[in-house]
Amino acid sequence: MGLSPGLALYLSLTDRLEGFAERKLANRLAQGKEDENRIDERRGIASKPRPEGILLWFHAASVGESLSLLNLIEQIQDDFPQVHALITTGTRTSADLLEARLPPQTIHQFVPLDLRPYVQRFLDHWRPDIAVWTESELWPSLITLTKKSGAEMFLLNARMSMKSHENWRWLPGISRAVLRCFDQIFVQDEQTAFRLRRLGAARNRLESTGSLKAASGALPHDEAERMRLAELFKTRPVWLAASTHPGEEESATAAHRLALKTSHRLLLIIAPRHPERAPEIAATLRSDGWNICLRSEGRDPDPATQIFLADTMGEMGLWYRLAPVTFLGGSLAEIGGHNPYEPAALGSAILHGPHVESAQDIFNRLDEAAGARLVRNATELGEQVVHLLEPDKAAQLAHAAWEVTSSGANATERAFEFLADLIDKVEMRK
Repeated sequence: MGLSPGLALYLSLTDRLEGFAERKLANRLAQGKEDENRIDERRGIASKPRPEGILLWFHAASVGESLSLLNLIEQIQDDFPQVHALITTGTRTSADLLEARLPPQTIHQFVPLDLRPYVQRFLDHWRPDIAVWTESELWPSLITLTKKSGAEMFLLNARMSMKSHENWRWLPGISRAVLRCFDQIFVQDEQTAFRLRRLGAARNRLESTGSLKAASGALPHDEAERMRLAELFKTRPVWLAASTHPGEEESATAAHRLALKTSHRLLLIIAPRHPERAPEIAATLRSDGWNICLRSEGRDPDPATQIFLADTMGEMGLWYRLAPVTFLGGSLAEIGGHNPYEPAALGSAILHGPHVESAQDIFNRLDEAAGARLVRNATELGEQVVHLLEPDKAAQLAHAAWEVTSSGANATERAFEFLADLIDKVEMRK
């Protein structure tokens, strides 16, 4: 495989950056972002043996991406019980959530840092037969060295925002070389297909299949806990600010203050994108005079509680089921938006800000079908919450969202067909 001068330089530099990488790991470990017991995995040192037979390696950047793969892996193993799967992610949160949900014959490891020595060590141990990347996680060393190893290469559920596209355009040789490593690329939408073509992806290897998350199933929850909390909240209207980022809690509480003028018993649930921010958020809320309760403290909201801070992991399926109205964060702050499929699948009406570039296509379709509503500031958010608290208003919005996100969700089926063909191809070679 020929390397562009830029890619050759990148790989050469990574041979000399182990000292920098070790300092980075030490810093992340001190911040609680790495698992001390598994830190060697980030150096490419496996903590488990490679299983015999065909190994499919799936790499996902974060929680949502990794969870969206589980149905696909289960389908593959139903038809190919001899196949084992490896999932790599880069965050402790994803590892913790996957731990309880991994299908049989599936292993989780932390992805190695993108240094050639670390990546080569990882590949020498695992020797994947098929390598599947998801969404927008494109690490040059990881991808090019995997290609060199002889693995079949597949980019699934590809998504590229305008910002990422502009960043990659500064590295045309590297982007083209990396994208040409993939034998096939399934994209979520035509905008991504256009951007990847501009960066050098081969047109005949691109296929638009929609989002894997549309077919990934509803988020799990504890039904007994849902029933208990539903009984607790039965005399109170509830709304949710989900996956919020700094600045968005302030917008949500300003909107809540406005909505309380109309609905005096209204309860706001805030589920921050990063629960470790909860102490800071709680301190700000209390200093602003709010009566709050923290989920992590094991207390339930009482009649005087105005805001319930849902600062635990793995319970978004619970909050979406309990709240008929959801403001989806990362959209008033300039983050790029978060996955709307999850609240849509669970019947929660969606409100979002203008910054949804990471999933622009699906948000456009939701807005056009009256399946979501755009709010530009705290005042508009409060007004929409009040409007959707009227009988049947939230249900109408939620039903429209469900129709948009569930129609044509063939991404998992198409990915299964493609991977089944690859597995047959690998078996014929063995």
